[in-house]
Order: sequence, then structure tokens, then C-alpha cells
Amino acid sequence: MVNLRSHATRLGVLDIGSNTVHMLIVDAAPGARPEPEASTKSTVRLMQYLKEDGSIRKAGIEAIIEAVDQCMRLAEEYEITQLLALATSAIRDATNGNKILHRIEERIGQAVTVLSGNDEARLTFLAARRWYGWDAGRLLVIDIGGGSLEVAMGSDEEPTVAMSVPAGAGRITHEFLPEGTAGVDELEDVHRQVRRILTPVVKALPPDKMPNHAVGTSKTFRSLARLAGAVMRQPGREDTWMMTREQLEDWIPRLAAISPEQRVALPGITPERTMQIVGGGIVADEIMRALDIEEVEICPWALREGAILRWLDQFGRTRLGF
Repeated sequence: MVNLRSHATRLGVLDIGSNTVHMLIVDAAPGARPEPEASTKSTVRLMQYLKEDGSIRKAGIEAIIEAVDQCMRLAEEYEITQLLALATSAIRDATNGNKILHRIEERIGQAVTVLSGNDEARLTFLAARRWYGWDAGRLLVIDIGGGSLEVAMGSDEEPTVAMSVPAGAGRITHEFLPEGTAGVDELEDVHRQVRRILTPVVKALPPDKMPNHAVGTSKTFRSLARLAGAVMRQPGREDTWMMTREQLEDWIPRLAAISPEQRVALPGITPERTMQIVGGGIVADEIMRALDIEEVEICPWALREGAILRWLDQFGRTRLGF
């Protein structure tokens, strides 16, 4: 019997996102499931530090650096031998993003890969494809981050369509729901704004090629599904969360009517999601409606797992002697 993990690399994935800075540590080996060994994350919510000129305030930069330091302490504790450092939309779009990257790179001692929105979509799609396998057919993957929304669709491991638009839960909240609550008329206005932002995605996805399977990734989808959806029990397999658009649309106005502080008492709504869950819900509702998706399944793998899988595909076998 071959022990795949005897060839493993202790890999750390540092994901510098718009809402959180996350370190995931795995023993990565070709052919082996990338099981987490340890992880840590800090909530930074960078959208709240965004200035009118598109730069991130000093307090936001310090929050990122502190979070990166926490991640690197865990990496040192677990003695990683390889670090993948990734930054997504918040750093990518910030007018002072290069300055922030320079400080991060000084802290970690290596370059940070700044992913384009399309790169994010492709890596997340790869993770979902490996999770569900080929029998999922034409797969649609929707990922709601803090700063951007990624959508990808295809029948292979490389999607035929991969797009990103500035419709993350944090960004929509920052721009259109600054109080975190809203009445019926205000909600309708936010829906209209989101529909406008989603127009390029809708135009890019062929209406005659509907997906065989639609999945949502990210903590926003997971929180919404735990609140509004239902769990599907599968003997011998991991439980799966499902959420319909009808369930989602029932909850959005109810969430918008209560204060963010009260939402933490609801199932699935963690403290770091209370402020932006309404914005995220509107994005989920509008993209599902635009693509005529009635139900999504929540995929437990997303960007970080996709980055691990791509690293293994490109470098792992050579480095590990395969």
C-alpha cells in the first residue's frame, strides 16, 4: 500500500482577503486529499477602511499587518516548508495596494501573488470541480467575497467562462447599506444597483447552456444556507447544505429589519458576518435570479483549496519526485 502522505509538503496558504486574513496549513501530497492541519484567521473588514480615493486607511493597513503576523506565527509553529501567499480584490483594487504589498512582503520574506478576479474564479472552480467530480456535468460556481463576486462555469477543470465583478458582500454594504439595515424601498434600490453591477456576468453566460449543477462557495453562502436553507444527510458522505432562492428571498427583508447586533443570535450568522449579511444575501439572490438558478448546493472547498490543488498540479509532483 502506497502512503501518499509520506511524500507530503507542509504547505501554508496565506489568503489576504477583503474580509479576513486566513492561514491554512496542510500536508499536501499528489493524490491525497488536502486535509487541514491547522488554521487561523483574523477579521479585518477592509471595506470599512476604504477612503474616497480608493486607498486603504492607515488603520486598515495596520489591521492587515497584525493579521499577517498572527498567521505567520502559526506557520512557524507548524514548521511549514512552503508558503503560498495570495491577495485578492481589496489589495488588488486599492490605490495604495503596492505600498501595502511591500509591507506584507517584508514581513513574510517573499513575494505575494495578487490574483486577478478571473484567477480567483478559476481557482475556486477547480476546487469545486475536484470536490464534485466529473459527474456534476456543466458546473456553475458562484463565490461571494468581501470585495468581489466571482462566477465560473464549464464542463472541464478549466471553466469556459470565468468572471469577477465588484459585488462582494462588504463592498455592497459599504456603498449601499452603510447602516446595515434597510426598509422595503431601500432594499429594492440596492437590488437595482446590484443588478446593474452584474450585467457583464449575465451577458457572458450563454442562456442556452444551463448548468447541470449550481454551487455556492464562501462564508457568505455558507452563513445564508445555515440560516435559510436545509441540510441534506447522506449516509457515508459529508452532510450537504442546500438553499433555494425562495428561502433566501424570504429571509432578506427579515434580516434587513433587525440590527446587525441582533443577527448574531440567528443560526449561521457569525459576528464577522452580521453587518454585511444583507448585502451578501442580495448579491446571492440577484445572481441566482439573473441566471435562473432555483437552488444552490454549498461547496466546502473554495479559493484556498483551489490554490493548493493548482500548486500540486504544477509543482508538487516534480518537487516530491513523482
